[in-house]
Amino acid sequence: MTVRAEGAGPAGLASVLIASGALRPDWLPAFSAVPRDMFVPDRIWPGISDGTRQNPLIDRRKDPDAWLQAVYSDIPLTTQWDDGSPTGDGLGRTPSSSSSQPHMVFSMLADLDVRDGHRVLEIGTGTGWSSALLAHRLGRGHVVSVEYDPEVAKAAGERHRKAGLSPLVVVGDGQLGYADEAPYDRIIATCSVGQIPGAWMDQACVGGLIVAPWGTLYGGEAVVRLTVNGGGTASGRFTRSSAFIRLRQQRPGLPPHDAFLKGQEWPADGTATATGLSPAKVGGWVEQFVIGLQMSGAFWSVERYGDGSYTLWTYSTDQLSWASADFEPGADSFEVVQSGPRRLWDETEAAYLWWEVRGRPGFDRFGLTLGSDGERAWLDSPDNPVPAVG
Repeated sequence: MTVRAEGAGPAGLASVLIASGALRPDWLPAFSAVPRDMFVPDRIWPGISDGTRQNPLIDRRKDPDAWLQAVYSDIPLTTQWDDGSPTGDGLGRTPSSSSSQPHMVFSMLADLDVRDGHRVLEIGTGTGWSSALLAHRLGRGHVVSVEYDPEVAKAAGERHRKAGLSPLVVVGDGQLGYADEAPYDRIIATCSVGQIPGAWMDQACVGGLIVAPWGTLYGGEAVVRLTVNGGGTASGRFTRSSAFIRLRQQRPGLPPHDAFLKGQEWPADGTATATGLSPAKVGGWVEQFVIGLQMSGAFWSVERYGDGSYTLWTYSTDQLSWASADFEPGADSFEVVQSGPRRLWDETEAAYLWWEVRGRPGFDRFGLTLGSDGERAWLDSPDNPVPAVG
């Protein structure tokens, strides 16, 4: 296992976070008073900084030094798999609870811009560290945290009590917020969403902020910072790339690969063409985000082969269309097969070209506006919406 060493203690991690600009002076007292190790369970699966891969289990009772090293490294720590169903030591299929990367925790808290007297709603209690930091900063009666999993919520509450802190931890559906303590000056989500729930808008003060990881169905994700304008509207920019566990109630139920070819052998009824756009070029995190903004109702999977080649499959959620694009290392042209009313690879190329022509903008040039007509993504300003393709 490889983790970034920061001295296996709070001071080393603080130095790294301060140097990166994530940990600012106003949050340093909370960081010092609320050590991360108090809010991490004994069994963890350390991740990497981008949150897309986990390393083998570390058990504090068996290897306390490795556990402490992981806790005070700037990495996310998976603490639960598959909603708690696995009981073994191996990796599960999907992480379902974690201690977020410290750099991301404090970057998002900086985005939240809390002030004395503010009341904050957190969606996704997890280990309880973020809500503990907020409770230390804002004091008793100012922080509410909603957690769907009763066992996760119970454990977080116990850690809060041991630390002498008392945010209100509520077991419930995070999409619904917590109306009993509304309105809130700030709302922060420690899980990702594909759509900002209306309850969050309703429970936020006019002029308040919502900070949440937001991602498309196709892929890619970034933290959005929305100012609530009242009347069911809000708008703001994306601030940074992110990779969070999806809010359970917004997990997409996607049809399997076999639902598309319907028992036929590839290429089935598909039409074959060739493309000069390598499938490898559309797989980056920001590329997925940009393509997803333009291609609604589309998702993908990859079928890899032993020689380094692979097939990128793209599907429509209505199960009517699919496309395959074959990548071969060193090739200049790639075979494409498309089937159905949507020409999904053509859409992918059009979305990618739109992004490339505009100078390949990063996440921070995009924004999101919420209104009566739903969510609308834009580039550089709200009057420049991202177009749909297809």
